[in-house]
Amino acid sequence: MNVLTVIVGLLGGVVLLGIIVIYYGLNHVYENNRTPHQNTPAKFDIAFEEVHIPTAKNLNLYGWLIPGSPKMPTLILVHGWNRNLERMMVYIRRLHERGYNLLAFDSRNHGSSDPDEYSSMLKFSEDILSVAEYLETEKNAGNQLGIIGLSIGGAASIFAASLDSRLKAVMTVGAFAHPRDIMNLEFKRRHIPYFPLAWLIFKSMERRIGRTFSSFAPVRNIQKSAADFLLVHGEDDKTVPVEQAYKLKNAADSERVRLWVIPGMGHSDCHRAPGFWQRTDEFFRSVFGIRD
Repeated sequence: MNVLTVIVGLLGGVVLLGIIVIYYGLNHVYENNRTPHQNTPAKFDIAFEEVHIPTAKNLNLYGWLIPGSPKMPTLILVHGWNRNLERMMVYIRRLHERGYNLLAFDSRNHGSSDPDEYSSMLKFSEDILSVAEYLETEKNAGNQLGIIGLSIGGAASIFAASLDSRLKAVMTVGAFAHPRDIMNLEFKRRHIPYFPLAWLIFKSMERRIGRTFSSFAPVRNIQKSAADFLLVHGEDDKTVPVEQAYKLKNAADSERVRLWVIPGMGHSDCHRAPGFWQRTDEFFRSVFGIRD
C-alpha cells in the first residue's frame, strides 16, 4: 500500500466522519419538541370540538374544529416547524369573529398528534390532505375548503393544493419555494460546503423520504393547482428570504396567484401589519363569492 493510497483513505474517512457528525447534528437541530398546547379557544370564549383525524400510516392528528356561519367556507389552519396548533390562535380569534368555520391541527411529530420518526414538508402535505378528506367525509365541508399555512405549513399547503382540487383558496405566510434553498441557506450559515458534505446529506435525506425534493417543491407544483393563492411575505424575513416568494409568483405566472410583500415585517409577524386581516378576509370572500 503506497502513501497516496493511505492519504486518500484517510481523507475519505475524515469526509465520511464529517458527514455523519453533521447529519446527526442537523437531525438534532431540526428535531421536534412535540410541545403540547397550553391554551384552547375556550380561553377566548370560542366554542370548539376536539377532533382526532386519521392520517398516513394509521396515525392520528389532533385538532380543533371551530364552527362558524353556514354561508362561510371552512379554513384549514397549518402551523410552522416545531410549533403546534396554538400558534394559530390569533388566526382563530380574528377569523372566527368574521364567521369562518375553522379547523386547526397539529401535524405529525408536533403538539398532541402522533409521533412518526421524523418530520418533513411532504408529511405536512399528507396531513393537510387527510384533514381535507376528514372535512368532506365527516363534516360535509368538501366544497368550500380554503387553507392558511405558515412557513413550512404554507409550502406544504401549495403542494397539497396541486394534488387536491378541494383546496380552492390557499393563503401562505412566509412559505418557501424549494426546501433545498432553505437548507442550503442553513448550510451556509453553518459554513458547511455544498460539495461533498451538503450534497451527500441531501441525497441521504431524499433516500429517507423516498422522493426528491424537487418532486414536491412548491415552485415546481404551484402552477399545477387550480386554486387561487395569496402569498404573503415579510420583506425583512431572515428565515425564508423574500426572494422565495418572488420565485413562487414567477413560477405560477397566473392572475390567480397574488403576492403581497409587507415592508418592515419578518417571518413570524406579518399578521401584525396594518390591513392584514381585512386583506385576508377579502381574499377568501372573493374566491368563494361571499357577499354580506
